[in-house]
Amino acid sequence: MRDYTSGRTVSTGFDRVLVAVAATFIAVVASDAQAQSTDANSTKPLTIDSTVTPPAPANVPTPPAADVKVDAATPAMAPAAPTAATMTVPAPSAETAKKEEPATPAVVPATSTAVPAIETPKADVATAISPSAEKLRDLIATKGAKYFDRKNERTAVENFYKDRNYASLWTDGGALNERGKAIVSRLKDAAAEGLDPADYPTPDFAAATSADALAEAELKLTESMLDYARQAQSGRMHWSRVSPDIQYPEHPIDPVEVLINVSTAKDASAALDGYNPQHKGYQALKAKLAMLRGAAEDTSKQIAEGAALKFIKPPKKGPAPEVMEDARVPMIRAKLNVTENPDDAHYDAKVSEAVRKFQASNDLKATGILDDQTVRALNGPKKDKQIDIVRVNMERWRWLPRELGVASLGNAYVILNVPDYTLKVMQNGAQVWTTRVVTGKPGTHATPLLSETMKFITVNPTWNVPPSIIYNEYLPALQQDPQVLERMGLKLSRAQDGSVRISQPPGEANALGRIRFNFPNKFLVYQHDTPDKNLFAKEDRAFSHGCMRVQYPDQYAATLLGIALPKDNYTPEKIRGMYGHSEININFPTPIPVNITYQTAFVDDAGNLQMRKDVYGRDATMIPMLKGTPGRDLEVAVAHSQPNYVKPTGNLNIPGDSFASNGPNFFQRLFGAPTPPPAPVRARRTQR
Repeated sequence: MRDYTSGRTVSTGFDRVLVAVAATFIAVVASDAQAQSTDANSTKPLTIDSTVTPPAPANVPTPPAADVKVDAATPAMAPAAPTAATMTVPAPSAETAKKEEPATPAVVPATSTAVPAIETPKADVATAISPSAEKLRDLIATKGAKYFDRKNERTAVENFYKDRNYASLWTDGGALNERGKAIVSRLKDAAAEGLDPADYPTPDFAAATSADALAEAELKLTESMLDYARQAQSGRMHWSRVSPDIQYPEHPIDPVEVLINVSTAKDASAALDGYNPQHKGYQALKAKLAMLRGAAEDTSKQIAEGAALKFIKPPKKGPAPEVMEDARVPMIRAKLNVTENPDDAHYDAKVSEAVRKFQASNDLKATGILDDQTVRALNGPKKDKQIDIVRVNMERWRWLPRELGVASLGNAYVILNVPDYTLKVMQNGAQVWTTRVVTGKPGTHATPLLSETMKFITVNPTWNVPPSIIYNEYLPALQQDPQVLERMGLKLSRAQDGSVRISQPPGEANALGRIRFNFPNKFLVYQHDTPDKNLFAKEDRAFSHGCMRVQYPDQYAATLLGIALPKDNYTPEKIRGMYGHSEININFPTPIPVNITYQTAFVDDAGNLQMRKDVYGRDATMIPMLKGTPGRDLEVAVAHSQPNYVKPTGNLNIPGDSFASNGPNFFQRLFGAPTPPPAPVRARRTQR
């Protein structure tokens, strides 16, 4: 707008309004003129018009008064104008255009050409961050790898704090907030979970008086929090560091989920605690650990060491020897459940026999003599030793899947505890069946620890002898006795790839018994029946080559099938009715998880802490490692070489063997050339 009093142009928001009004007036006049022209002329212009798409109507809303900017030199606006719905805009004259300035723009008629809206550009101003946030941002950028050596955790932390505009998670105004206090408390109490608080250092926020110190403390606490969550979830020690015959499914944390969970939870401590196992067995051990840590050493029930006590069997003739008497004997009777004459101090035959059985089941020489070594074994581990044993068993719970069962079957699963030689079938959080088992011998035949799924059972199974037994036992035995396999009912053959195979057909004498329970795994072990029932009467039942022998396989099968196929009404009697000489496979529509565990410490149904012998030496391996090695080093998995059984080549001299040749056969290569066979045998070979 021109200011004629000063001779300069004044730019106001009303100039644009006047332009819009003028454009509207011109558009209306042009539209009316066009309509009149169309009526007066021929239909040719109508035809042309029909091919042209008219502009879309502009429905421009009335801008609020706040959006209309008035220059400082412009007089104040008049009172609010009528609304767009009731306002009529007359054709402005030149004089009106100079003197009047409307308060609101006119409503653009539907037939007019749309006037583009004029948007006010928004200022692109970055949100300012505090000096401490700047330090945190710089520290993450320059030294993030120092605090978070795992790439996924480092990336998660970088993105997490970036989304927060680098605002502190643990402090408000430089002071530790409630979330930070809860996490610090949880980390300092890590020993309650069998973990080592030294693995999760907590910074002193009170001493962090500068922005640099606060940023460093922030990252240190975040680092410790993620370390705790990771080790609570999967363990301080990776299972591969203990033995090559352990394989559990990995279940690592998601650091993004941890950061979100802890930062948004009402109770940050409870959120972090949730990464510890919630299994009933773990929680029961945790409660016992708290009792052991809080209680003083109780020596009142400890048997004192002293002179050796022994019982001498009286001769058939002559006077009977005097029975030894000792004040410790009543305590021995109580320890070994010798209920007859509980207060008798004589070391009689029944006490001696109880001591002998205890020695036999605890790797002691079974003499029946009470010596100091036996006394120490009877007293059990001291409190500190018990704490260590409980801790390693809690650690092994972390290796197991968080969901042991399958939800669609009432969370059903099988759990077998090797040191206790027991198998349990669980469903809906309760035990539905249990039995004794025989497990692998210590050493190379130890039963592996694993979690797999049982997919089917086989009635009347064929025993395909594992390669380890073939090459380590049966082939060397054949060198001494060529008839050994025949006497055992085994058949030897060779596959197309040249490997030796030995099998035993189904039957009553089959090494697998009448039923095999199949959960495919890389160790080639399974659960099965056995013709050697006498082994179940022993306390120490580590006798197999790694597979697990079940005492009552028909009941076990009926229990599992009752869960997997409830409508088929399987009973032990129905299972036994299937016994014969042909394999029968019964598939599970939904596989049932099988968890093979190693629990030398557990809490029984009565709430008592039970200890079992460390039959495979797992505790002896793990305790020094957990006490002497930094946690992060123990988390690294190690690779183990797998058994490699060389496939034999050459002629096995087996009837029907397609690999037969006139050269030295496999056994000749392995054991040396035999004495030449008699002529009739050579003649028969020539004829063949």
